[in-house]
Amino acid sequence: MAQLELRHIKKSFGETAVLHDISLDVADGEFLSLVGQSGCGKSTLLRIIAGLETPDSGDILIGGQSVTDSAPKDRNIAMVFQDYALYPHMSVGENMSMPLVMARLPLYARLPGMRSITPAGRKARPEIRAEIEKVAKQLRIDHLLDRRPAQLSGGQRQRVALGRALVRNPQVFLMDEPLSNLDAKLRVQVRTEITELHASSGLTFVYVTHDQVEAMTMSDRVALLQAGHLLQVGAPNVLYADPANLDVARFIGSPEINIAAGERGPGGVRLGKTTLPAVLDGHGPVRAPVHVGIRPEAIRVLDTPGLLALGQGQGPTLTLVKRMIEDLGPEILIHGHFAHAPDALIRVRAQKSDLYGQSDALAQATSLKVMLNTAQLLFFDADGARLSAKMSDVVETV
Repeated sequence: MAQLELRHIKKSFGETAVLHDISLDVADGEFLSLVGQSGCGKSTLLRIIAGLETPDSGDILIGGQSVTDSAPKDRNIAMVFQDYALYPHMSVGENMSMPLVMARLPLYARLPGMRSITPAGRKARPEIRAEIEKVAKQLRIDHLLDRRPAQLSGGQRQRVALGRALVRNPQVFLMDEPLSNLDAKLRVQVRTEITELHASSGLTFVYVTHDQVEAMTMSDRVALLQAGHLLQVGAPNVLYADPANLDVARFIGSPEINIAAGERGPGGVRLGKTTLPAVLDGHGPVRAPVHVGIRPEAIRVLDTPGLLALGQGQGPTLTLVKRMIEDLGPEILIHGHFAHAPDALIRVRAQKSDLYGQSDALAQATSLKVMLNTAQLLFFDADGARLSAKMSDVVETV
């Protein structure tokens, strides 16, 4: 069993509190991503799991056994860093073999010249070579074993770093932003390879990233940290569709969720002169401020040649004053603001139709009529706490 349990982890550096009472369970064989902005404490938490940092208080358990006071080498974990940290003078095979050499050979037999002449070195050499070749084949780098790191691409070096960690057959695999040094195309490729590696190995993965796309596409669950606090843990779609608070809603989703200022009204939530048919929980006073979260893909552009009129049914409509358009190939992003709120940026994701480009109506338009998908609207109080809402069938638009 490689279940990982964190119990009330706290950590400060001097007067600065970095982690505030973090409790988290990672199931055996699960892929969990720690995500958040730079400085939120995710890398510090990973280093505490690895034993490279000591928590001020709390407990770490792997397979039901406490490892809080254990040295890193005794935790049976492997870690891949942002920097590949490969030995430049060694071949790929020698780099990958180092964890096994350090673990299986006595000190006198670890030197390169001694491995081939000592009995311990001669006995372990074919076993280590066989294990290296097995992992290298799994990562599709078996043809690179005799090359030096300088002869490899960035993606190949990252696979070597993954292989060096994987040969240890760890219980828990830790990765600290391993794709940040790769270009966009390689990131997508290696991201797929890491996902396949997790599926084939069955290991428990804890993956640190600031990139929500990596976290959403690779993980079984995502843990979102902010300023050392654990805001929400759940499946990627749960954080997207059912965020616990406004901070989670803002972080998850690309482009970022639109936030419109509304207020409670007698018939729902008012956005300018438009009433959203939402009955909010609690008994907040009429005209109390409400944050309305509107995903860019929850806004439908109406009556515009060249754009697909996705979705059906009726919903509240508003006027969007267009500022600019970004062409992303199969879709466009329209930047603008609602007519009643010129200071709040609104982004709309719209799909092109086959007629896109045959009409200049969109380019010439200064304002667009848009409809909101009420099923995807999110509501938050003035402090950012999530409000549950029941949508009625009555739509009032002025």
